[in-house]
Amino acid sequence: MIEIHPKEIAGPWVKGFALDDHTVSSDYLGEDEFGHPQFETRRSEMGDLLYRLKFKGDTTVLKLIVDTAADFIRSRELPVGLVVPVPPSKMERAVLPSLAVAEGIAERLQIPVCCDCVVKVKQTPELKNLFDRSARSKALENAFRASESELAGRSVLLFDDLVRSGATLGAVTGALYGSGKAAQVYVITLTKTRRLR
Repeated sequence: MIEIHPKEIAGPWVKGFALDDHTVSSDYLGEDEFGHPQFETRRSEMGDLLYRLKFKGDTTVLKLIVDTAADFIRSRELPVGLVVPVPPSKMERAVLPSLAVAEGIAERLQIPVCCDCVVKVKQTPELKNLFDRSARSKALENAFRASESELAGRSVLLFDDLVRSGATLGAVTGALYGSGKAAQVYVITLTKTRRLR
C-alpha cells in the first residue's frame, strides 16, 4: 500500500475527499531552446501513479491505485451503493483513468459501476484554459445529464482522478441530484492540485 494524505474537499456533495495532492513541489528551471518554461516537478506517490497511468499508459499501477482507493473508502464507511465516474474529457487516450479506476473500485467494493449514467450534453471549452473558478462553473452549466432510471434514490460514489477547481465535480453532482434524482452523492478523487482554483 502507498502512503496517502487525504484531504476533505467541499462542494454540493455529502462528503468528498482527495486522497493526496498531485504535486509536492514544482521548481522553475528556466526556458528550453524554444522558449518554453521548464520545471522540475515532484509528485506525491499517488500523483506519480496517476501520472504514469494517465500520461504514460502504464496499467501496471492500476491495482495499487484501486486497492489504495478502495481501502480508503472502506475505512470511511461511506454508505455508497453505486460508483459513477466523471465522464472523461479525452476519449482518445489508450487508457481512460477515471473509468478504469472506477471499475476497479466497484469490483473491490462489490458494488455496481455505471460508466454511462452521466453524459455530457453540451460542448465546453477546455477547462485547463479557464483559470477562474466562476468561469469554469459558468462553462459547465447544464453540461451534464444523469439517468434517473439508474440513479433515483441511490447513494452514489462520484469518482474522478484529479480535481483542480471542483467545477466539474460540482456540475456532475448537480446532474446526479437533478435529472438523476440520486439520494446522496459522495466524492472521491485520487489527487488534487495543491491549491484548488
